[in-house]
Amino acid sequence: MRPVRVLPTGPGWVSSYLRVGGRPVVDSIHIGDCRMAGTHTKPISRDEARHALTAGGIRACEICRPDSDLGILD
Repeated sequence: MRPVRVLPTGPGWVSSYLRVGGRPVVDSIHIGDCRMAGTHTKPISRDEARHALTAGGIRACEICRPDSDLGILD
């Protein structure tokens, strides 16, 4: 059995952005305390994170695995 992760007190999930042609483009979804998120992030809700990972085509961070915490299976 996998231990339950306690979410941080800050934002539960964040979207990480890259600059493409001078515009911000969402690169990946992270758990709020993931150090791999970088500096260009935006806090998002649980529903926004689920939508981005399922219908939005945005990838989940391979380190913090927000898709596992959200109950989304690959």
